[in-house]
Amino acid sequence: MSLLGPVVISAGGVDRAPTAPKVRQLLAFLMLNADTVVRSSECIEELWAHSPPKSAMSTLQTYVLEIRRTLRAAGGGDGLLHTRNPGYQLDGRRVDWVEFQRLASAGRAAAAAGDHRQASARLSDALALWRGPALADVNPGPLSAAKVIEFEESRKVVLEQRIEADLALGRHRELLDELEPLTAAYPTHESIHAQYMVALCRCDQSERALAVYQRLRAVLVDNLGVEPTPRLRRLRQAVLSREPVLSSARFGGTRRAALPCAGY
Repeated sequence: MSLLGPVVISAGGVDRAPTAPKVRQLLAFLMLNADTVVRSSECIEELWAHSPPKSAMSTLQTYVLEIRRTLRAAGGGDGLLHTRNPGYQLDGRRVDWVEFQRLASAGRAAAAAGDHRQASARLSDALALWRGPALADVNPGPLSAAKVIEFEESRKVVLEQRIEADLALGRHRELLDELEPLTAAYPTHESIHAQYMVALCRCDQSERALAVYQRLRAVLVDNLGVEPTPRLRRLRQAVLSREPVLSSARFGGTRRAALPCAGY
């Protein structure tokens, strides 16, 4: 069951996700809250906001029956969607968001243990589960809209952590082609800009790194009326001073220095 992109329930290569908008919306809501009991009242609010029909409860039960049939047809049997007082709970073992969280947690644990290769692999696996924006083909209701934003933020954090692991592995040259469009996609995102600056410095492109900083600063000042954080300003100063920890020659030995973008 996939929600990291369009909603999909795959069985034998065939997508069996319901096509009726409200049923699909309810399924997505249950998937977003996998392994958690979702109250019937919350389902009704998600589906009809503050204007539910008089038949909301019976209609909700009809939608739940349709979802059960869908899960059964997809090979899930009757054990994936449970009735729990006072609502429903979807088993998350087959939901890609749950798997994303598991892989991301494993990647962070590997990074904390200093195993950057394993961290990069697990975090890459987590990111590979995404096929587009979460719930790309569902109009989220009032309760799921905030969760969709939260999921996208989680994706961004995992991306940063994977790039951090790759920098620790000395993959700065390979990262340049990825980081340049990322800074364009996230023009005010300081961590991604910091990572791009570090990668450029390690490729002996300090002037480009300074240009990245100036471009970020211009966007922040013009659009938000703020200066870059002290961390970014310290990184800029390190580039200007050509601090050894930023140089590619210093990087990649048997004793790895702490990541510059984490330290500034």
